[in-house]
Amino acid sequence: MSSSFKSKKHQCLVFLKLCSSIKHLLQIHGQIHISSLQADSFIISELVRVSSLSQSKDLAFARTLLLHSSDSTPSTWNMLSRGYSSSDSPVDSICVYSEMKRRRISPNKLTFPFLLKACASFFGLTAGRQIQVEVLKHGFDSDVYVGNNLIHLYGSCKKTSDARKVFDEMTERNVVSWNSIMTALVENGKFSLAFECFLDMIGERFCPDETTMVVLLSACAGNLSLGKLVHSQMMVRELELNCRLGTALADMYAKSGGLEYARFVFERMYDKNVWTWSAMIVGLAQSGFAEEALQLFSKMMKESSVRPNYVTFLGVLCACSHTGLVEEGYRYFHEMERTHKIKPMMIHYGAMVDILGRAGRLNEAYELIKRMPFEPDAVVLRTLLSACGIHHDEDGDGIGEKVKKRLIELEPNRSGNLVIVANRFAEARMWDDAAEVRRVMKESKMKKIAGESCLELGGSVHRFFSGYDPRPEYVSVFELLDLFKLHLTSDPNPPF
Repeated sequence: MSSSFKSKKHQCLVFLKLCSSIKHLLQIHGQIHISSLQADSFIISELVRVSSLSQSKDLAFARTLLLHSSDSTPSTWNMLSRGYSSSDSPVDSICVYSEMKRRRISPNKLTFPFLLKACASFFGLTAGRQIQVEVLKHGFDSDVYVGNNLIHLYGSCKKTSDARKVFDEMTERNVVSWNSIMTALVENGKFSLAFECFLDMIGERFCPDETTMVVLLSACAGNLSLGKLVHSQMMVRELELNCRLGTALADMYAKSGGLEYARFVFERMYDKNVWTWSAMIVGLAQSGFAEEALQLFSKMMKESSVRPNYVTFLGVLCACSHTGLVEEGYRYFHEMERTHKIKPMMIHYGAMVDILGRAGRLNEAYELIKRMPFEPDAVVLRTLLSACGIHHDEDGDGIGEKVKKRLIELEPNRSGNLVIVANRFAEARMWDDAAEVRRVMKESKMKKIAGESCLELGGSVHRFFSGYDPRPEYVSVFELLDLFKLHLTSDPNPPF
């Protein structure tokens, strides 16, 4: 090589490290061609790396470079696959692998984790199973990173038994392996199994990290005693109360009814992001402290640099609903898009319908549903139908009837919808129509889901369903309730 050739190559590599935009990247690419460096595999590899993984990435450009390259390594293809796996089109990672196979480029152990991550992103269970076959074929099934991503894939696709099978068969595990299986279990509602995993993890002398605690805290929502236990584990292990852990902790306490604990954690957090503020605002609003939630939102806007997101506004609209602040609700709803460029989602429209419905403004709520940029879901319709039942005297335009028809069309086999319809007929003293709806339910063998109440006691959650439960441990509870009922009916001024 001549010295000028070496200096040109070095110059291009330096520029690639300093590259900060696609415009710069294209200029460097032009210099590479002018300097006849386009056949240099290392230069091409660096171009692909920058265009796949840097802030100035352009995946289509990186893909074109590789397709026109005659000398590429597995690691270069892995960079492109990795870029696609965290992009808006993760399925293209699979296309990249197909091209690798077509060119007979052998994958290495770093190829498959990115492919499995991509499959998890678009819930591609079938594609993921095919990748697992490729993993076995190339002998990478014992690699811990491949195993971790397989667990993540199956958890994302709600296949917890497959995730557990992969985990149990792993010959090597790390903390990420344990966190992956616990995440898979928690995200699919298998909380008790997740805590069993945690105990096994401790038993096998693995040290839980920040992610472990965040996962466990998300499983504790509604179980204050268990949440306190996880909090104590954090303190025993001297984990720093950073933004991520603090947010998870405040969110858990707010959702579990421990608002004082949530406030305590929130006030002592030095670093707060939008999720921290949102967790506290939503927690206050849903627990009936609507005015305090709105005050906290105002404080966030005035005293911090944090800007609200869609969850923040959900908490704000919930607070307006609980306090009957219709005009303020309208203002915040419009501010979302006009001021903060946040497009309202279905859940925000539902909250606005709830605000109007609670205030008896049924026509406005129905018009809002009609103006939605998407078809209303059953939750929004049920919200308005319930409001029509409460404010039936103000439903002169038959809105309840219109909503009822749309709801039945949307979910004809949902028993709860038919129960609401039957109750509306009964309220209007249309007994024959109510009986007809009940007859249809009976003939279709549709059962009303029993009402359920939960009681957290001593770290355990006890569920009670409407109706009599003959289990021996509940008999004494029913006897005590009967005794209370007897005293209440016989004594107008009971001593308790």
